[in-house]
Amino acid sequence: MKNYTYKTTGGVCPHEISFALDNGKIYDVRFAGGCPGNTAAVSKLVQGADALKVAQILKGNDCRGKGTSCADQLARGIEQALANLK
Repeated sequence: MKNYTYKTTGGVCPHEISFALDNGKIYDVRFAGGCPGNTAAVSKLVQGADALKVAQILKGNDCRGKGTSCADQLARGIEQALANLK
């Protein structure tokens, strides 16, 4: 299992997101900041799921017209981590 930390951009509430990837699956998603209920829900929903599919589902999700969101930032972090594996 490999751990990753993604520094968020775009003015979202969490300043970083950490997660682990193992055999293409995502685990242990943790948001540093953000709405506790929403970030906890996202973390539970994606636990053990296919990381690429999670990124595809969450990418582009917008919060208050920012052009990004906590979920979108997680998708970007996953994409970055998957690209670094290649």
